[in-house]
Amino acid sequence: MGAPARSICRHVLVLLSLQLLLVAPWQAETAARALNFTRQDFPRDFVFGAGTSAYQYEGATDEDGRSPSIWDTFTHAGRMPDKHSTGDLGADGYHKYKEDVKLMSDTGLEAYRFSISWPRLIPRGRGRINPKGLEYYNNVINELVKRGIEIHVTLYHMDFPQILEDEYHGWLSPRIVEDFAAYTDACFREFGDRVKHWTTIDEPNVISISGYDNGIFPPGRCSAPFGINCTAGNSTVEPYIVAHNFILAHAAAVKLYRQKYQATQKGVVGMNAYGYWSYPFSTSPADLAATQRSLDFTIGWIINPLVHGDYPDSMKRIVGSRLPKFTKEQLEMIRGTTDFIGLNQYTSVYVGNRPNSADTELQDYNADIAATFRFSTSDPPKDQDMGRPTMT
Repeated sequence: MGAPARSICRHVLVLLSLQLLLVAPWQAETAARALNFTRQDFPRDFVFGAGTSAYQYEGATDEDGRSPSIWDTFTHAGRMPDKHSTGDLGADGYHKYKEDVKLMSDTGLEAYRFSISWPRLIPRGRGRINPKGLEYYNNVINELVKRGIEIHVTLYHMDFPQILEDEYHGWLSPRIVEDFAAYTDACFREFGDRVKHWTTIDEPNVISISGYDNGIFPPGRCSAPFGINCTAGNSTVEPYIVAHNFILAHAAAVKLYRQKYQATQKGVVGMNAYGYWSYPFSTSPADLAATQRSLDFTIGWIINPLVHGDYPDSMKRIVGSRLPKFTKEQLEMIRGTTDFIGLNQYTSVYVGNRPNSADTELQDYNADIAATFRFSTSDPPKDQDMGRPTMT
């Protein structure tokens, strides 16, 4: 993505944990050197903050009318690596949010991003709002306002209502677009007088791969030989279908916000993609091409449609008929549907070409990229992209 992709965004929001310094592979600093940085070393408008996701943070999964999410089903089925971890307690934020917000203020955080649990706010997935869920999020928001902490809200962070998953397989169905728009409408209406920074969906690219290619996240769908221990799924096509519906649902929510709320609430809305910056392992033409493919298939997969209205050309060429196509009307609807680009940056990688991966009969996302990844030049190459077990 070049200058046109950057220029369309009115805002670039960066939330950086105080404990985290992200650099290119060859620019690593020692911890002692990193601690020498102070607030004065950063621009005045650089925002320091932290973030949480509802399932990891809130706990109280069976309290005050909350219904199960796909994460509850996944963890209670023993699908986590240790077979028994759940979010039933989490960080107990449902009960301890006041002291947590005070700790944020005492630490000097300037912003806090948290996610709203769809099954807590609207337990049946659509329809009536849960009064206790509404009360909780109003209390959290009001506490942040009182402490002068800038509020960033994520509308969806992987905890899809199980009731809708059972009804129509969630993000695999185009029916999700209408339900997601209705859910976001309720959030904009109830909280938009105080919330000015909205993220529709966090890391849709990670959800698509980890939930529908290798199956390590809920709903745990995959197919051999790309994933293990899955009872249903198709790793060759489902990740692309899910990401497609994420983009359409995001666009529907942004359109709704701009038509009904933005003029009066004066907020901004965008989407956060997961990304690592990619550097070529060598200067060979093959490694340079693989590096561009890596960027196209991670960041470009999600951001390119929001900026330019369609997927990167490399994805359309390589994935072919397995990549869903936008209609003419959808292309017009999704183009320009972001007020900012959110990028969750964890690390940087060296990328090399992986030859012959396109010769296999079955292709999944990782085979389509046809690349290897290293965290340092001395590491052995890995051929899997976004399969890491993290939610934040």
